[in-house]
Amino acid sequence: MTFNEDQVAALKAPLSSSLVKSRKQGGRDVSYIEGWKAVEEANRIFGFDGWTRETVEMKCVSEGERAIGQRGDTGFGVTYIVKVRVMVGNVCREGCGAGHGIDRDLGQAHESALKEAETDAMKRALMTFGNPFGLALYDKTQANVSDDTPSKPRPAQKQSVLPDDFNARVEYMVTCRETIAAFTDVEKLGAWWNSDEQKEARRQHQLETHQVDALKQAVMNRRDELSNKKEAA
Repeated sequence: MTFNEDQVAALKAPLSSSLVKSRKQGGRDVSYIEGWKAVEEANRIFGFDGWTRETVEMKCVSEGERAIGQRGDTGFGVTYIVKVRVMVGNVCREGCGAGHGIDRDLGQAHESALKEAETDAMKRALMTFGNPFGLALYDKTQANVSDDTPSKPRPAQKQSVLPDDFNARVEYMVTCRETIAAFTDVEKLGAWWNSDEQKEARRQHQLETHQVDALKQAVMNRRDELSNKKEAA
């Protein structure tokens, strides 16, 4: 199968930041897109009849009684691992996922765990097609996550000092490049680029698309430099 130009453009397009969710996992923040949105994007890009999903492997790896709720009622905990195959024409991608279910009813615990595992596996399979399915989130800098959140209301007293002239933009660009070059940690670089403070600064300086792209490329180049140094070490 050969993807058409519109499909290729959609698969290469940045992931909208408005679609990115966050949750705590293992003591850190994890970014993800929701399962229903991955299905919606697949329907949009490939067509409602242009792709299929099949669960090819399913295994319950854990099942046991456990206390649940504040009262410590007796319930059940269940864990599944699943492999899902996604077909787009003759292009085949597979993904593995895990799901956990906790409920007073054993059947409900199994159902919750299986649904979560299948959704996780499907998203991992779809992710290999491109950014709209969450591929951009696997880059710690998230350079291919578009900054399309609405601009925050600006206090009236600050509007008079917001830089909007050419010289101020140039100075800001230079400062950003120097800051990017000074980073020695990939995760900190990504956190800086995706911070609300920097997003607002880029909006306030009214950067044009090619200027934002230039800074984004600088971030990606620095990320690659740091990654190569780490591998060499």
